[in-house]
Amino acid sequence: MKQIIEQLLKARLDYLINGNEKRDWRNAGDAEVIERKRRLFEKRGVHIVKARMRTALNEHWLEEDGKTHINYQTHTAFLCKDGDDMYMEEHIEKRIALLYDQMVIKDSEAPRPPVQPLPDEESRHLDGERELLGRVFTYDRLAAVRYAEMFWNKRNSAYKNFEDNCTNFISQCLHAGNAPMRGYPNRGSGWWMQNHSWSYSWTVAHSLRTFLKQSKAGLRSIQTGAAAELVEGDVICYDFNGDGRFDHVAIVTAKDKSNMPLVNAQTHDCRMRYWSYEDSPAYTPSIKYAFFHIADDTTKT
Repeated sequence: MKQIIEQLLKARLDYLINGNEKRDWRNAGDAEVIERKRRLFEKRGVHIVKARMRTALNEHWLEEDGKTHINYQTHTAFLCKDGDDMYMEEHIEKRIALLYDQMVIKDSEAPRPPVQPLPDEESRHLDGERELLGRVFTYDRLAAVRYAEMFWNKRNSAYKNFEDNCTNFISQCLHAGNAPMRGYPNRGSGWWMQNHSWSYSWTVAHSLRTFLKQSKAGLRSIQTGAAAELVEGDVICYDFNGDGRFDHVAIVTAKDKSNMPLVNAQTHDCRMRYWSYEDSPAYTPSIKYAFFHIADDTTKT
C-alpha cells in the first residue's frame, strides 16, 4: 500500500517540478492545489532544484466493498533557488487515501481540525488602564525566529498544546522574543498562558488578531497594508473564507528576493512557506489577510 501511495505522490512531484505527466494522477484529487503551487513558483521566479519526500503510514482499514482507507503523513522538503540564494521549504501533511483494486482512487490532505471556538462575547482585550507589570519590552526578533525554526514541526512540552495549535505556536514564538504576558487570570483580557490556563488571544487566531490590533501596552503592533512591509518576527493572520473570522496565523521567518515574506506555522506544519498560502487546500479566492509589525513598547511609567 505504501508503494502505491508513493507512486502517486512522486507523479505529483514530477509534474510540480518538471511539468511531466507520465501517469494519471489528477483523478485522485488535489490537482487544483498542485496547479496553484506550480503557478506560484513560476510567478515568483523560484526554481525547485530538488525535492525529497518521506511517507509514514499511520493506520488503515478495509471496508466490505473492498476499498481500503489509509491515514498517513508526508514530510516534503523543496530545495529552492531564488536568484542567487538557496533555501529549504518544508511541509508536513496528514493525508487520507482511498484505495481500490491496487489503485488510489482518492487522496487529499486531512481536514483541518476545528479551530478554537470564540467566546460567547467578543474578548475585551482593551486595557482600560495601562498595566505596569510586564509592560515595557524590546522585541527580540532573532529569538522569535529561532524558536519558530526550532519548533515548527514539533511541540514544546513546556506549554499546553492543542490539535489546532497554530495560534498557540505563534504566541510561543512571540513570547520567546520577550513579549510580556499580561491579563492573568481573566481569559478575555490581555495575552497569557500560565497555571494550566490561557487567554483567548493566546490560542484563538481571531482573538490574537483582535488583540494585536487593539493592544496599547506590552505586546503591541502596527498593522500594515502590505506583506512586503513586514520583517522577520512579524505576524500574518488569515481569514481563508473572507467571512470576517480569522482562522490561521503564521510568523515571518525570512524574506525572498522580491522582499516578500516566507512563514512558519503549525497545525499543518510548514517552514519557509510563501506567505500567501495559495498552495493550501484551505485557500479560497475570498481570502483576506491582516499584517502586523510587532512594535517595541518603551513607554515610561
